[in-house]
Amino acid sequence: MSEKTAVSEKTAMRSNNNLKSVKHFDKILIANRGEIACRVIKTAKKLGITTVAVYSDADYQALHKNLADEAYYIGPSPAPESYLCTDKLIEVVKQSGAQAVHPGYGFLSENADFAKACHDAGIHFIGPGYQAIKAMGSKSEAKALMEKAGVPVCPGYHGSDQSDETLTLEAKRIGYPLMVKAALGGGGKGMRIIEHSDQLQEGLQAARREALKSFGDDHLLLESYISQPRHVEVQIFFDQNNEGVYLFDRDCSLQRRHQKVIEEAPAPNLSDAMRKSMGEAAVAAGKAIQYQGAGTVEFLVDNERFYFMEMNTRLQVEHPVTEAITGQDLVEWQLAIAAGASLPLAQDQLQCHGHALEARIYAESPGHDFLPSSGKIMDLQWPQAVNHVRIDTGIQQGDHISSHYDPMLAKLVVWAESREAAIDKMSRALSDYQQTGLSDNRDFLLHLINEPAFRQAELSTHFIHQHPPETELDHDQLRMSLMAGALYQFHQSQYEGSLPAAESPYQTTLFLNHQPYPISLEKESEGFRVSLTDGYCQADIHWYEAESGCLSGQLSIGHHTPPSTVQCRAVPLPEARLKIFFPDFSVELSLSGQCLAAHDGSEAMAAPMNGTVSSVMVTEGQQVHAGTPLLVMEAMKMEHTVHAPCNGIVESIFYQTGDRVDAGSPLLAFREEHENAA
Repeated sequence: MSEKTAVSEKTAMRSNNNLKSVKHFDKILIANRGEIACRVIKTAKKLGITTVAVYSDADYQALHKNLADEAYYIGPSPAPESYLCTDKLIEVVKQSGAQAVHPGYGFLSENADFAKACHDAGIHFIGPGYQAIKAMGSKSEAKALMEKAGVPVCPGYHGSDQSDETLTLEAKRIGYPLMVKAALGGGGKGMRIIEHSDQLQEGLQAARREALKSFGDDHLLLESYISQPRHVEVQIFFDQNNEGVYLFDRDCSLQRRHQKVIEEAPAPNLSDAMRKSMGEAAVAAGKAIQYQGAGTVEFLVDNERFYFMEMNTRLQVEHPVTEAITGQDLVEWQLAIAAGASLPLAQDQLQCHGHALEARIYAESPGHDFLPSSGKIMDLQWPQAVNHVRIDTGIQQGDHISSHYDPMLAKLVVWAESREAAIDKMSRALSDYQQTGLSDNRDFLLHLINEPAFRQAELSTHFIHQHPPETELDHDQLRMSLMAGALYQFHQSQYEGSLPAAESPYQTTLFLNHQPYPISLEKESEGFRVSLTDGYCQADIHWYEAESGCLSGQLSIGHHTPPSTVQCRAVPLPEARLKIFFPDFSVELSLSGQCLAAHDGSEAMAAPMNGTVSSVMVTEGQQVHAGTPLLVMEAMKMEHTVHAPCNGIVESIFYQTGDRVDAGSPLLAFREEHENAA
């Protein structure tokens, strides 16, 4: 056992001893769903606390519902009719006899009115008081409070005058580029980067719409945009005596759509002095509002300067990396403090050891602007949760992922003695995670983790933009995929008896993104001679059947001895499709003339995703210029605007505001107009 691990275990033991005498609640309700509901249930069960889940139509078979001791139906799938209904949740608390509510994150977790409704009904809210939530709920009010408390604040406009005229004048004063943010926002919702003044009006309108839908309030604030910032946050905890500590920091700079995808703790390359200053500033922020429970103070870091960005008055999605480096169960801390306990550990008793990483697995398509994906999980394989590999999830094989909720499927969390070792462990864990049925960001996360700049901790919130993934397979990846697909076809043909064993050569055609690839296999004494459009090589694979009819094997390529080998796994899908997983990438092929749908935005008037039309911005017969916003779709809490691909006329509009649309459905009939047309 390493010295650091030994220190961690001693710290955890001291904390556990301090928590043993705490009288916990007997029964709690979790006002949430998915991964965080399962996470809270896990700790509650450990403590012998009875758990109550709530579920909507979309979640009638959900994992969190099945894990809880009791479950209550609260309404239709749309969140405003179920998970966001305060009255329904309060009624379930009373009906179930629960003493307290854990709000998780998202939904009503930072809703001061919900916290107050719990308080007024005599129900413990496992989180801060509603006054503190209200104080930090408005980014503009929060910044004013932080300025008073002496916490550094980024220059901007946080005023109450929300007229376009005032915001335009303030934007000019601040200067471009700048950031538009929802005053009550979080999670990247209601946020836009404005590079030039001519983008401001559209950015304001889009941010207002998204803010109103996500938070019920369309107030905005403006901030100076730091060109290469890091996003570093500090975990704080306060008890009911206004005693507070910080549990070190996390770097959350790797983001797409202003939402985090990879987090790590502690934040690399911070000086000890800066780390201490940020921690103390975060505690000062909590003291200023008489905070209670778990909170996170988020900072923008610009070289050796840092600025208060916002405070999240809840447990964060990325809390597991803090648990990994401190050896503490933060949900247990939450439950204890809400029940009246003092902090389990003082600041000088907290230890930080090793390094932890978290990768968020989303149902989305990174190659198509991270548009969310929905559908059924056909096949699911997790890495082994051993040796400091942790999987936090609320999904299981066979689940249907709805477009009504956030697209996060799971979090992979790893810990190791060093950052380098943690990165290697995360790379292996991501390789071992394999899902078929809907698009996810597994390959994209592997790309980020293995980027040399990430390994060297060259971090900023622009990292993903500056290090985009390849959208197409390279030459070697394509050849590997086609060989594996053809060998799979040959194996299945022999297994099913549709191909005489002596028949040679075996010929097939595979399709990738509508492109046909003819392939010929000729059996040799050892393996196959594989003929492709760009030449031939020797290859072989010995398949073995795993669960669900999937095949795994070691693909051998080349004439030399020993040949190069790579592990692969082939998963058959409906409609004659095949998904093949390799350690660092995956590919979906069509096994017949039926080509895969290409959601690549080439047909601009087709719906890019399953979702709801939230705004139609043009009328039939309207003449528009290239780039004009035509229609806005919403799915999984994210907006996507469909723009005119060129100058033209909107001839027909097939959907109206509020209509549900399937991916690929025609949205508009659009006729191109050329400038020299008569």
